[in-house]
This record gives sequence, structure tokens and C-alpha cells, in this order.
Amino acid sequence: MLNAMFTAPPSLTTANAHLVLQEGLTAIAAGQKEFDFAATGQTDSSAVAMLLAWQRAAKAKGFALTLRNLPASVQSLAALYDVASLLGIPAPASNQAQAGFAPPHHHQVVSHCASH
Repeated sequence: MLNAMFTAPPSLTTANAHLVLQEGLTAIAAGQKEFDFAATGQTDSSAVAMLLAWQRAAKAKGFALTLRNLPASVQSLAALYDVASLLGIPAPASNQAQAGFAPPHHHQVVSHCASH
């Protein structure tokens, strides 16, 4: 019998990404559509790659995953890599340009030329 939700482990890092990836793919193959990350605290960029692989596998089966309690660190990385929409993660309230990635305003440009 299929559990109501796949529960992700406390850590999703390069140390265990391959194992957790396989567990998730097995759950998706069995029809699992909801993944819970409430217990997950430690993550790195491998978690984003794993989520993309899971969504791709779910899409091949004809559905999208529901990702619950996704850690803020994973949401931030997904936004930084511009893949949040592929993962079904809502866009952050402010876009990346407003979060410090925009060039300085023209009045704030500092000249590095020596004065004569």
C-alpha cells in the first residue's frame, strides 16, 4: 500500500543524494505524488538536481509532484538557478534583480579614474 506522502530525510546533500534520488524515483514509479520535506534541514545544490530529476520522472508518468515544507535553502537555490517554476515552487515575492543582482543605479556609479 502506498503511503500518503514520501518523507524526505533530514539531510539532502551530495553525501546521500544518489540514495535518496533512487528512493524518490521508486516512490514515483509506484505512483507517489506528494513529497514532504518537514524533517529536512541540511541541504545543498544536489537537492535541486534531485528534485528536477523527480519532477521529470513524475512528468513522464503523467503527473507533477507536490512538494510540501520545502526548505527555504532549496527554494532560494531553485530561484537562483531559475528553475523554481520547473519544480512547481511559487516565485519569491521579490525577483532576483531586486535582491541585489541588478547593476547600481546610474547615480550610484563610482568613478575609478584618477582626478587631474
